[in-house]
Amino acid sequence: MVKVFNLGDIVETRKEHPCGSKTWEVIRLGADIKIKCTGCGRIVMLPRAKFEKSVKRIIKSAVEENSDLT
Repeated sequence: MVKVFNLGDIVETRKEHPCGSKTWEVIRLGADIKIKCTGCGRIVMLPRAKFEKSVKRIIKSAVEENSDLT
């Protein structure tokens, strides 16, 4: 199953970040994905395969927000 992510999505990961937050914002897409912790602001870059395994669910989709604005 191919998961589709967009810039600005807020995702929940399976493991907690050391700051205690489980939510991350997607800030770069490609072969590697860059995410930013919503708790402390730390930025991490992961290979796409590892990122897809670590994501539990998409909490807030950026596409839904943009469609509401039009």
